Amino acid sequence: MRFFEERIKKVWEADETAGASGGLAFGLRLLSLPYAAAVALRNGLYDKRRLREERLPVPVISVGNLTVGGTGKTPIVILLANLLLHHGRRPAVLSRGYGGTAGETVNVVSDGKRILLGWPEAGDEPFLIARAAPGVPVLTGRKRRLAGQVARERFGADCLILDDALQHRSLFRDLEIVMVDAAHPFGNGFLLPRGPLREPPAALKRADMVIRTGRDDSPLTPLPVAATLPAFRGLHRPVCLVEALTGETLPLDRLRGMKVAAFAGIGRPDGFRRNLIELGAEVVAFRAFADHHAYAPPDIEVLSSLARQSGAERLVTTEKDGVRLADLSACLPEILLLRIRMAISPVEPFQKLIFSRLAY
Repeated sequence: MRFFEERIKKVWEADETAGASGGLAFGLRLLSLPYAAAVALRNGLYDKRRLREERLPVPVISVGNLTVGGTGKTPIVILLANLLLHHGRRPAVLSRGYGGTAGETVNVVSDGKRILLGWPEAGDEPFLIARAAPGVPVLTGRKRRLAGQVARERFGADCLILDDALQHRSLFRDLEIVMVDAAHPFGNGFLLPRGPLREPPAALKRADMVIRTGRDDSPLTPLPVAATLPAFRGLHRPVCLVEALTGETLPLDRLRGMKVAAFAGIGRPDGFRRNLIELGAEVVAFRAFADHHAYAPPDIEVLSSLARQSGAERLVTTEKDGVRLADLSACLPEILLLRIRMAISPVEPFQKLIFSRLAY
């Protein structure tokens, strides 16, 4: 499976002007045709109001993206949840709960006071949001309208944040935030499975705001379809290190000069590796896993061996990966987590637009 995933990734990363040749690229292109037809049909039904969006009696903010993984949806959801809470609102986060095993129509990950589900039941991202936004209820379920009703009736939520919801068109939203990679907003330009696009670039017309993520020096690829939309930069900022076993926070300068063996199972692991290098770490070994990878003892044995053979002083991974390591207590003393938070530029117009949509 991993070999096939790596082959697909190479096809996706092929230069979009030169394209990719070969049987796999051709086969994936054929498979993308029925997917494209289904997306076009569904969007057409909503655009013509043959399918209708249901409206909840509280403001709804949606955070989504056009491509598969890696644009920073979770950090923005955490930022919004804490921002709204800090300004006296009572937000709740609604997620589908990708990868979680909880099977109820509505699953309460956090009631705002306690985390009630572990990451295997909740999914790693809802669990991380619940931990990073204390005081904010987090709920999962396929039908987010029902989750929203529970958030209002049970927890008194006066605004809702939809995680990963650009394609979830059945619920009306007062503000549609779309995340795009600054340099490669449309990947290789192809829809799934030939490329990473979940729907065509024209879907940006539904957005109210675009946040372009990436490195500070990332080139900004033009977005003609969204030329008139408010646009902001979303910058991933390392804030501290966390001891995986104890939760103790450490300053980032602990990494300077440290030999580390790093690993990550996230959408774009290379960005994590660059962060470590920029913080002064000597990355003597690196292992990338698939996004949302569920770690097991054999993985830890391989990583520990990798660290020993490379002369690493510590294993380092992301805070999101740390969620999926929580049950493997024997390995945690070896591991440091890098905590990342999102910073928005310019911040004042961003906040002004957010609160302007929460007027009722």
